[in-house]
Amino acid sequence: MADPKGFLTTSRELPKRRPVDVRIQDWKEVYEPQEFEDLQKQAGRCMDCGIPFCHQGCPLGNLIPEWNDLIWRGDKTEAIARLHATNNFPEFTGRLCPAPCESACVVAISSDAVSIKQVELRTIEEAFASGKVVPLAPDRLTGKTIAVIGSGPAGLAAAQQLTRAGHTVAVYERAAKIGGLMRYGIPEFKMEKSILDRRLAQMEQEGTRFRAGVDVGAELTGHQLRSRYDAVVLAVGSTQARDLPVPGRELNGIFQAMQYLPWGNKQALGEIDEPPINVAGKHVVILGGGDTGADCLGTATRQGAASITQLEIMPMPTNDRPTTQPWPMYPMIYRVSSAHEEHDNRMFAVSTEKFIGDEFGNVRALSIIETKMVNGKFETVPGTEKELPADFVFLAMGFTGPEKSPLITQLEVELDERGNIKRGADFQTTSEGVFVCGDAGRGQSLIVWAIAEGRSAAAAVDEYLTGRTQLPAPIQPTARPLMV
Repeated sequence: MADPKGFLTTSRELPKRRPVDVRIQDWKEVYEPQEFEDLQKQAGRCMDCGIPFCHQGCPLGNLIPEWNDLIWRGDKTEAIARLHATNNFPEFTGRLCPAPCESACVVAISSDAVSIKQVELRTIEEAFASGKVVPLAPDRLTGKTIAVIGSGPAGLAAAQQLTRAGHTVAVYERAAKIGGLMRYGIPEFKMEKSILDRRLAQMEQEGTRFRAGVDVGAELTGHQLRSRYDAVVLAVGSTQARDLPVPGRELNGIFQAMQYLPWGNKQALGEIDEPPINVAGKHVVILGGGDTGADCLGTATRQGAASITQLEIMPMPTNDRPTTQPWPMYPMIYRVSSAHEEHDNRMFAVSTEKFIGDEFGNVRALSIIETKMVNGKFETVPGTEKELPADFVFLAMGFTGPEKSPLITQLEVELDERGNIKRGADFQTTSEGVFVCGDAGRGQSLIVWAIAEGRSAAAAVDEYLTGRTQLPAPIQPTARPLMV
């Protein structure tokens, strides 16, 4: 264990965020550096709890008490070894995961949770800075070939595990660069793309081959995949965006979040001078109160929007755990992200009835109305209608499953009742030799679940190809997260 009295003597502290008026002038990550000694004190808050429920909260089964203790003792080398034992990409989860492990922390029963996510992030950053993150190439090759379709966290985790097991792995991505939503959906101020690129460089040195700019299902058919590779792993994500079919949806200026965010990233990286969707000086409305909505908010703030309003149909959460979500569940409480700290104009318990256009076919306003929950269903409140000005509207209401692309048909895989790719306990689809992991199989979920699924699917593929496996499998596909 770490400091025996740390959770009693030390208060929870996180790194400070850069001043709002400074950070909205650039696209860099928002946090200031933290002294390692301060991090050690935070790691020392990890208590000798007997049963570490943080393990249950983390789909990867991260060895949290172990590397907390190691960081507290200053053993950075062994700490990163224990962290990498369960997590291929702690630099991703340390920035992007909502940390269900912290909600399950025993200290959180009566106090503030251990800052597990920050200790994880700093452990991997210390390892990169000191050259401890090196390629782990296999000792020998098996002669088996595998195609991974999709380069998000699930696909990359599966690819890295299978490459290290000695298989020849090619990762296909239809976008121009590898990374999936981590590259094109996550804004630069949440994770700079250099963080992604340095991990991809390690994977290339290990032997993973990347094939960006290939639309599998069109340029490369499912039949060609099956003839070239011994196994196929589908990690195409849940990218079918939920729409809002209300009057006026056809108006110009209404976009899905993932039509907007990639251009913001390209602008942030200097890849384009003028993005096709630029809200500078415009009134913006974002539909959806989750992380994707916050990403749109931070992007619009940096582009210089005249006003930004974020709408959420659910009522405003409380600051305390709801009684229906007791410890160690992940609670739906009121949270303030860095984007909300910069510009927080959220409206809760409202619904959009229609979009209102001008004479040129452009959106100019939304007709909204207050809602209330009655017997588990939303009902509108008569007399609360109002217009909300809008030059741009971004829909950030989540995703409903994988796109119904030609590849699905070509590979002859079936879908389940939720629209996800059907699979068995071994992550194999209804088509032999074709496996699925991540959001494409479980539905929209968290990055930590995607990595856990990629690792588990890799173990299943390895066993399918060789008859046995030594790769760890942290989860089974039937397991459900505490939050989705």
